[in-house]
Amino acid sequence: MGNEHVVSFDEAMRLSEDLARTKPHHEWVSVFEALGRTLACEIICKKNLPSYNNAALDGFAFKYQEGLSELAIKTTILAGSVVEPCLSNNECYKIMTGAKVPSDADTIIPFEDCLSYDEHNIVLSPNVKKGNALRLKGEEERVGASLLSEGTCLTSRDIALLASQGISMVEVYKKLSIAVFSTGDELKSPWENATEDEIYDINALSLIALLAEHGFVAHYCGVIPDHLEAATDYFARMKQYDVLVTSGGVSRGEADFVERALLKNGFEASFHGINIKPGKPTMMGKMGKTIVASMPGNPLAAYVNAFLFLIPLLKKLQGQKKFNFEPSYAQNAEPFKVKSGRVNLVLGTFVDGKFHVFGANKYGSGMVKPLVQSNALWISDESIGSVAENVPIAIFVF
Repeated sequence: MGNEHVVSFDEAMRLSEDLARTKPHHEWVSVFEALGRTLACEIICKKNLPSYNNAALDGFAFKYQEGLSELAIKTTILAGSVVEPCLSNNECYKIMTGAKVPSDADTIIPFEDCLSYDEHNIVLSPNVKKGNALRLKGEEERVGASLLSEGTCLTSRDIALLASQGISMVEVYKKLSIAVFSTGDELKSPWENATEDEIYDINALSLIALLAEHGFVAHYCGVIPDHLEAATDYFARMKQYDVLVTSGGVSRGEADFVERALLKNGFEASFHGINIKPGKPTMMGKMGKTIVASMPGNPLAAYVNAFLFLIPLLKKLQGQKKFNFEPSYAQNAEPFKVKSGRVNLVLGTFVDGKFHVFGANKYGSGMVKPLVQSNALWISDESIGSVAENVPIAIFVF
């Protein structure tokens, strides 16, 4: 595969997202297990919100008229009880928050706004307004309205909305099956002993954790040795997964065999190489129906490129309507340089509206601490060679 597959940053974003052409099967889950799942159908309002006129606070409910001053308390209405309309002239109900307001009352005055009150009578303030503290039936949502759209990734706030409708089961997209593994004879899993000549597998664990932070469960499949036949056989057994995530073995070196092993299994690359730093070797494509995302071997490059290219792809593949990251806007705190002619992915800290570049942008893609000590990423334009102090920039917070 030649240089024709090396693409621009924007083209890589488009091509990676374009890999998500299908949606998973549907399944039903309990609303208690629906957090973080993606809705497979629209939720329509079947019960008015609120479902009856009710009191927004503790107080007294009455029929508003000009000149009212003193009212007798007819009865007390607690939340959950239903009282039929029974007010005579100059009478009111004592009512608690959330209780149903009978149809012969249209205004509620809180206890503390009364000029005075006792167990039998109240004296109104002259400033009370008609309709005060009355929550009307259906004022938030009416039957037939759309509550949640297909493709919504359910949050705890969405669960509250589902609960308001008495929904106990919800139709969602089935979770993606994702496999994550690394390549390299020098890598050891965390539970193994690593000699001075060996290193621990950082990438698989950090990528699995990154995916989990965004709602995806990935299986750790260990380390593939640097051997073409072994890798070819390994990939042949991985076709049951929706997505394979690899790191290392894609930088076109003599021992970088991942693409060759994938090709023997019918892999077709959408691109291999992006005009960016870090992460130029990044490769994405399909092996049959399985999407393959091959990240660089250096930990910082693998993490940042997975954040930018893999997470949006997975969200779209999961059926989510909102899958792109929303930029935040900041002022650049300190001037720094970048290399023009390519897109630069620059780490830093976003605090109090300002972006502080990490280490004057002088760090290597094999490092880990820049990731730990950063919470934001700035993406340069190919034409930019430096960033001045106090200029506005768009960043992505992670």
